Amino acid sequence: MASPLAFSLLAFLVFSSLASIAEAYDSLDPNGNITIKWDIIQWTPDGYVAVVTMYNYQQYRHIQSPGWNLGWTWAKKEVIWSMVGAQTTEQGDCSKFKGNIPHCCKKTPTIVDLLPGTPYNMQIANCCKGGVISSWVQDPANAASSFQLSAGLAGTSKKTVRAPKNFTLRAPGPGYTCGPAKDVSPSTFLTSDGRRKTHALSKDMEHYLYILPVSCTEDPYMLYSPYLAYAVNDPSKSSYAPLVQCTSHMCPIRVHWHVKLNYKDYWRVKIAITNFNYRMNYTQWNLVIQHPNFDNLTQLFSFNYRSIAPYGDINDTAMLWGVKYYNDLLMEAGPYGNAQSELLFRKEPSFTFEKGWAFPRRVYFNGDNCVMPPPDAYPWLPNSSPRLRFPSFVLMVVLWAALALSLIHHL
Repeated sequence: MASPLAFSLLAFLVFSSLASIAEAYDSLDPNGNITIKWDIIQWTPDGYVAVVTMYNYQQYRHIQSPGWNLGWTWAKKEVIWSMVGAQTTEQGDCSKFKGNIPHCCKKTPTIVDLLPGTPYNMQIANCCKGGVISSWVQDPANAASSFQLSAGLAGTSKKTVRAPKNFTLRAPGPGYTCGPAKDVSPSTFLTSDGRRKTHALSKDMEHYLYILPVSCTEDPYMLYSPYLAYAVNDPSKSSYAPLVQCTSHMCPIRVHWHVKLNYKDYWRVKIAITNFNYRMNYTQWNLVIQHPNFDNLTQLFSFNYRSIAPYGDINDTAMLWGVKYYNDLLMEAGPYGNAQSELLFRKEPSFTFEKGWAFPRRVYFNGDNCVMPPPDAYPWLPNSSPRLRFPSFVLMVVLWAALALSLIHHL
């Protein structure tokens, strides 16, 4: 006999005014990094042509809109003659050049990706996504971003070329710091007809970008009425600043963990994610949830599942995301701004409903960490399906807990 349970957990993603320092080491993704590879594919009269590729080897953190922003410092007096698949944000002082003017003359150029829909003759493979890069686990086919540049005044051989230094990556989410560069084997490329492989002309340079300690800064909300539709399209407001539906919690995202049913050998949880932000469609969203019973997950509906298992054989951390073309797009605030799933867990000898055991230990939404303050009390419920019917006021206990998100700002 199954008995209904109704205690739930809400994860509110909010702009926190807490000033705290996050750890650089991510215990749920200890080997996550972004790797930059610099391939010289052709020599030119005063330099070379290179393909620069960023690989996102983070398990669950995407680089989201408005996308990546890559910079470096040239080792000598290099300039960028031309680019394909990206562009610099500034041209710099090119006054010493007459006739053929470089694309960029800055000592420290800043590069941004081109947008989808860029003309075909300005594209290369893995470019033109508006700077958005998916995580390696969720969408490996879109976990890289590339562009091509022609560098001048740069040396024309392996002996005279100097690698750029002081790489920086600015992107939504955590900040990144660059590890030391090293030479690696040349990459392999296909010719334009796709029938022949070619190699880069020299050893490549590879950088690893790791997550930096970051601080959280105050970003207070204004109270908007859900009926003020004109405010959504107000050109004076940033398109990425949240415009939140008027609710009691005033949070842009709510994650609802609801312990729904208690069977003799199993228990069932319903997860509902609701988007209250009028300005954001979360494409390819994901949840990372830490709970000791994920090793006994037996069935999952309408979500994808991947065990992260950061501690080897201990399977207590799951990555969940929507099924492609079905619920991988979490729509902006409105009747379709939600995604739901149910999880069926098998019980083990240590299973208990006491003292909040049924709730997650940690919750991440799109890589943002939620901090859960403990409630004053948890409901004490039976560990197995009861034979006698419990009073309705016990069965309908609802526990609401707010998880304050410290949004991570890029440096």
